[in-house]
Amino acid sequence: MMGERRSGQDALFYEFSLERHVPAEHLLRSIDRFVELDGVRQELAPFYSEMGRPSIDPELMIRMLIVGYCFGIRSERRLCDEVHLNLGYRWFCRLGLDGAVPDHSTFSKNRHGRFRDSDLLRQVFETTVKRCIAEGLVGGEGFAVDASMIKADANRQRSVPGAEWQAPEAANHAVREYLAVLDDAAFGAATPVVPKFISHADPGSRWTGANGGLAFFAYCTNYLIDLKHAVIVDVEATTAVRQAEVTAQQRMIDRTQERFGLWPERLTADTAYGSAENLAWLVHERGIEPHIPVFDKSQRTDGTFSRDDFTYDRKRDCYICPAGKELWQRQKIYRVPPPLVDRNGMMRYRASKLDCQRCSLKPQCCPNEPARKVPRSIHEGARDLARDLADTDAYVTSRRERKKVEMLFAHLKRILKLDRLRLRGPSGARDEFHLAAAAQNLRKLARLIPTPAPFTAT
Repeated sequence: MMGERRSGQDALFYEFSLERHVPAEHLLRSIDRFVELDGVRQELAPFYSEMGRPSIDPELMIRMLIVGYCFGIRSERRLCDEVHLNLGYRWFCRLGLDGAVPDHSTFSKNRHGRFRDSDLLRQVFETTVKRCIAEGLVGGEGFAVDASMIKADANRQRSVPGAEWQAPEAANHAVREYLAVLDDAAFGAATPVVPKFISHADPGSRWTGANGGLAFFAYCTNYLIDLKHAVIVDVEATTAVRQAEVTAQQRMIDRTQERFGLWPERLTADTAYGSAENLAWLVHERGIEPHIPVFDKSQRTDGTFSRDDFTYDRKRDCYICPAGKELWQRQKIYRVPPPLVDRNGMMRYRASKLDCQRCSLKPQCCPNEPARKVPRSIHEGARDLARDLADTDAYVTSRRERKKVEMLFAHLKRILKLDRLRLRGPSGARDEFHLAAAAQNLRKLARLIPTPAPFTAT
């Protein structure tokens, strides 16, 4: 028969335990094992006054931010409401049943002050990397690097042409940060090209149409990952241009070696990192094998011979054309010899004018020039090594494993909901990227390191 709920007399005392209420398989239980915030108060101690009323516990704020980024709660106002209502979140934040949740404005005040002055969020991320290393999830042999554009919190309709933008007299923090990074190679100094448009709200973001649709303002998050388990070993925020991605890659490799003692044997990336200068930096200065496609525009489309049709004689430092003639850097004697290398790092090998005039292959080689010239980069040795590595089985494996970093970006945008920034300015982008990368590492630790079975006495 149909049951009926019967309410009896209310109990005088209730016993409720958050510890027993949160399921053993809950994601926060797995993550909590790897959250190490013991040194937070010590790091922030110099940034607090010894007088006044007690402040909000910084460990509580960091734990709440971890919850928000792990579960895709993008608004701090909504995060405070969720932590207030959700018992699992209360357990993770050590609030108990009657603990007060801080106001959402507390996060903004601490973020613009203590957290950035102490670089705390960077330290929180690096703590997760150290834990991944301690758990054996980082191999340290093969790394991958890539960048992904994240939309900025800037309205494309409220902008001005880049050449017309001027800093307002009453500048907000985003404008001040933009002016501070104009000489930074990852932002203002990444390219001499003036942006087409600049946003009033966030001038540090870059106007870009790289996705092929409507142009928008964006920042780039750059990931350096270990290929063993796709652990993020470093993250860097940059402006959304290709030159800044290469700068971020070099910074992350050096910082990873300095902070964690990791020095990869190989690095895999896409063609954006295949410039001659970057390949030379990897090969000659860092001793890393570049499993990277070479960025090469030497192929001709008019049917004439390309540079690949000429053979380079390394011992004699000359090129041999398809007709068997030699191309040298200098074919005549100068009273004041011009430099062999131009400002772009290119050397020019020239054929003899007499050889080209009587050559039967001239219509296929240089129909509109008196003699053929072949440019060669001063970093061509590193480019040749990258081309040779492209024929190995290890390179094929690396190209397949490079998809791991792209999957992390997909996870970042679809699961963690970081497809648009909420904070403005370069510092705001850094804060969001550090917390998101820390959340991804914590989720990976929770997934790959099983929870120990509870001990039962016999």
